[in-house]
Formats: sequence, C-alpha cells, structure tokens
Amino acid sequence: MSSVSEPLAISQALELVLGRILPLDTEEMTVGRAAGRVLAEAAVSRVDLPPFPSSAMDGFAVRSADGAGSFPVVDRIAAGRPATRALGVREAMAISTGGAVPEGADAIVPIEEAEDGGAEVAILVGARAGAHVRQRGSDLSAGAVVASAGDRLGGVRLGALAAAGISAIRCRRRPRVAIAVTGSELRGPGESLGPGEIYEANGVMLATQAESAGAEVELLPPVADDAEATRAALEHGLGADVLITSGGVSVGTHDLVRGIEAELGVEEIFWRVSVRPGKPVSFGVCGSTLVFGLPGNPMSSLVGFELFARPALMALQGSADPAPRFLPARLGAPVRGGRDRDWVLRARSRVEGNAVVVEPIVGQESHMLARAAAADCLVLVASGPEPVAAGAVVSYLAL
Repeated sequence: MSSVSEPLAISQALELVLGRILPLDTEEMTVGRAAGRVLAEAAVSRVDLPPFPSSAMDGFAVRSADGAGSFPVVDRIAAGRPATRALGVREAMAISTGGAVPEGADAIVPIEEAEDGGAEVAILVGARAGAHVRQRGSDLSAGAVVASAGDRLGGVRLGALAAAGISAIRCRRRPRVAIAVTGSELRGPGESLGPGEIYEANGVMLATQAESAGAEVELLPPVADDAEATRAALEHGLGADVLITSGGVSVGTHDLVRGIEAELGVEEIFWRVSVRPGKPVSFGVCGSTLVFGLPGNPMSSLVGFELFARPALMALQGSADPAPRFLPARLGAPVRGGRDRDWVLRARSRVEGNAVVVEPIVGQESHMLARAAAADCLVLVASGPEPVAAGAVVSYLAL
C-alpha cells in the first residue's frame, strides 16, 4: 500500500505532506467576517494612518515657539470636530485625544501641565515641537501593505485592515474536513456502557483542533470495525478536501482502514513515523483529497494531527508558514531519552526570567486523555538512549 515502508523522521513526513498540497481556491469576503481566514492577496491601505496629525493626549494645541505663559483659548477641538480656523501666535486650542491638530500648531501640552481657566489657559512648561502629536502617516502610508498574502487574520490584523479603510478582502476558502473515528467499542457520551465499551472522545477533540485551524468540519458517527460500515464512512469522507480517520491504521485483525482506503483508490504516501506516541500515522491522497490516518489512542491522534494534519490545513489555506512552530524552552524536570524515536511529551509551560520552562505532566501514556487536558504544550525530545537533564534546551509547541 505504502511507497515508504520504514518509519520516517518527522521532518521527512512533513515534507511529503506539504509537497502534495495545492492551496484552495479563493473567495471575497468582508473584513468583519474574515476572522481566522488566510489572505490570498496583499491588502493595501486606502489612507494614511493616521489620516491627519492628531493629538495623543487630552490637552492644548500650541505653537512650541511661543513657550510658556498665559494664552487665550480660541477653540475647543474634539475627535471628529476639527478647529474652525488656524491657530495664531500665542493662542491655544483645547483638544481631546484623537482630535485633529489645527493648522499652525506643532505641539500638544497635556492637561496635567496646564491650568485651564476657561477663556484662558496657563501653560506651565513650554512644549517641544512635535510633543504628543501623532503625525500623518506615522503608522502607515496610503498604498502600503497592511497584510500580506499568507497572513492569518486575527483581531489585530483585522482591526488594522478596517482602520486602513479596507472593507473587502480575498481569502482562501476554508478546507472541508471529514472526521471518522473507528471502533466497535465506542459509544457516545451519555449512553450506557456495556462490557468492554468506552466513550468516544477523539472525534470532538480532533474536530475542535481542525476548527481552530480554520476548517469546516463534518464529524461522522463512530464507525464499527466492520468492512461495510468502514467502506461507507470512507467513501463519504473522501468527498471532503481532507479526510481524517482515528483508529484502524495499525496491523491488527480489526485495523481495516488502510486496506479499504487502498481499494477506494487512496495512494498511500507513507505509513509510520518515528515518533512516540503516534508511530502508525499514515498519509495518502485520493484525487485532490488529503487522507490522514491517525492512531486510535487519544494522544497518538493529537500528536499526529498537530504534526501533520494542522500544517496541511494551513497550507491548503495558503498560509505563508504552515509548519508547526516549535520554540526553544528549558526542561523543568529530567526525562528519559527518546530511545529509538522522537518523543512528544505533554507539558505545562511557565516563564522564568527570560526563558520558557516546560514541565512534563505526570502520566504520559498515549491513552491518558484526562491527564493531558492539563497540558498547554507539546515538548519534542529527540531520539537517543541517554536521559535528558532538567535545564536542557528542548523544543515545544504551544497548544
């Protein structure tokens, strides 16, 4: 089935995944509906930001050359209500934060450094030129790029787009993901459990992770370890942009997924990656559909998703940097080595001084989902026979 028989390094497997991806088509949408989307083309500002010199403080607009002293207050400026005339020599205008600095003024005296007498104001300390003035275009010039193709749009970027006068943008469409969890022992939360049965949890976990990566998700009902049921679920799932299965990808009697996928025309690119947990992960393609087979143990599924499926979803949306963003951290406690495979640990992160410290949680078995819920990151420990000491530099991936 697979063109690669030996377990691959994580980097090799990820390269094979990303090498099979073409970004999805684009669609136009309003900025207000684009949260979490990825830009397909650069968005440029329609205006200078700020579009006019404005005040950074509540205070008084003055000419710096006039120094300190008592000045008549000839106008009061509010945001959206500019001055009616230019500022003259030894005059002042009261001004609110965000108000347009009047022609003739080149500085703002904060209200705390003045005594407002109504018709007159005493400027206690002369202002330097440019003090507390937000110059036109100091944030961004008209025609400059606000966000680039491949940028994922969070609140700050969307706010910048709106401030730049951009109402509509072109984004990659969201990938459609089908998730099928296999196992005759699975029952829905709230149902009664019979002997040997467990509650199905991988589906909601993977669906949530996929949605956080920008996908539209269809979570299929649990699939029994039955050839007919498995075939029906896989045939349906192959209609999506991405099919993610959990369970049934190893070599046991009831591991039916990979064989039936092959019968349905899935070209398996690899099976097995040198990582613990998650070694039996598979990846294939069927036409334009990407197919990820994740192991059934919850942590194996999570690791496989974060290392391979999430980057694929980001790449489909045209992300400029879809690979997992591993960052350096110090290990907070010693751990045994990764031995023959890279080891992915669940951990809690904290900041100590200028460093991030990651503390592995107690209970690293691949079935321990409840314990893993306390983790906020995944820590990558490279393969090797020797223990890794506390304080050693490792790589971590925020969840």
